[in-house]
Amino acid sequence: MCTVCGCGMPALPPGQAKDGGAHDHHHDGDPRHHHDDHGHDHGHDHHHHGDDHAHDHHHDHGHDHHHDHAHAHDHHHGGGHHHDHHHNHAAPGVAAHTHGEARLLRVERDILSKNNEFARANRARLRDARTFALNFVSSPGSGKTSLLVRTIGDLKARFAITVIEGDQQTSNDAERIRATGVPAVQVNTGKGCHLDAHMIAHALEELAPAPDGLLFIENVGNLICPAVFDLGEAHKVIVLSVTEGEDKPLKYPDMFAAADLMLVNKADLIAHVDFDMATCLANALKVNPRLQTLIVSARTGEGMAALYAWIEARAASLAAAQAAVPQVPAQR
Repeated sequence: MCTVCGCGMPALPPGQAKDGGAHDHHHDGDPRHHHDDHGHDHGHDHHHHGDDHAHDHHHDHGHDHHHDHAHAHDHHHGGGHHHDHHHNHAAPGVAAHTHGEARLLRVERDILSKNNEFARANRARLRDARTFALNFVSSPGSGKTSLLVRTIGDLKARFAITVIEGDQQTSNDAERIRATGVPAVQVNTGKGCHLDAHMIAHALEELAPAPDGLLFIENVGNLICPAVFDLGEAHKVIVLSVTEGEDKPLKYPDMFAAADLMLVNKADLIAHVDFDMATCLANALKVNPRLQTLIVSARTGEGMAALYAWIEARAASLAAAQAAVPQVPAQR
């Protein structure tokens, strides 16, 4: 259970759990996590016979992934029925079970360490293919897909472009991308709130990006979890629409700190919404002083030429740097 947001992905940072399960998830087999197939039925049969309390925990998991569940429930049964679950009622109706900060930190380190191994392999593979990869992140509705559709239409004559689409359900976005004439793979995460490097590795097997091309990764709409998952990309690009409010960088600082470029999208709507552009840019730079920013509109094309120039310059710079370094074959 991801303790950042309570999604169906593995545990992350402590202290923000939606529920109390500190679950150490090991995914074997196909790592393209279709978490919508996960049926977690936790039935607790409590038999009370005087002072004898038998707790039968039945976990019925309707999926093929192996989950090693470690429930640190400390049950003390004396004359009374005392359960030392350390409930932290951080919000009404939500009980957070504290299983020990040290354990949660260890699980977080294990998960991110494994993810980073796959990310390094992805980065090496992309380097060998001379493919420049960008990871587009944002909240839902920022206009990422529309931005990509316009970008692909304008750049596909100059670059071989492939796309990995991340979403919880449907293949709608991948279908919109394929309509531009470029290959796209849809990765559905089900209850998961982000793409991880293992998913990207399998998508790359299917896509096989062309040499000297561009890979666009559209992450799941979420301003929390994707911040900490390296996918092997060259840069994270955060898309913020003017309809969302200028305080987003302060509300979700980790995402803006992890990005190299911020695109303020839907600039064509600026006259119709209550949005202070100067404050938004100042907030973003307060969180990340090195963050580059562009104001764009996928609908009108405003600022898109500057985005294309940024992509071309970074792709050329990365290619030059890679050419100067002795090549080490990627581990498959």
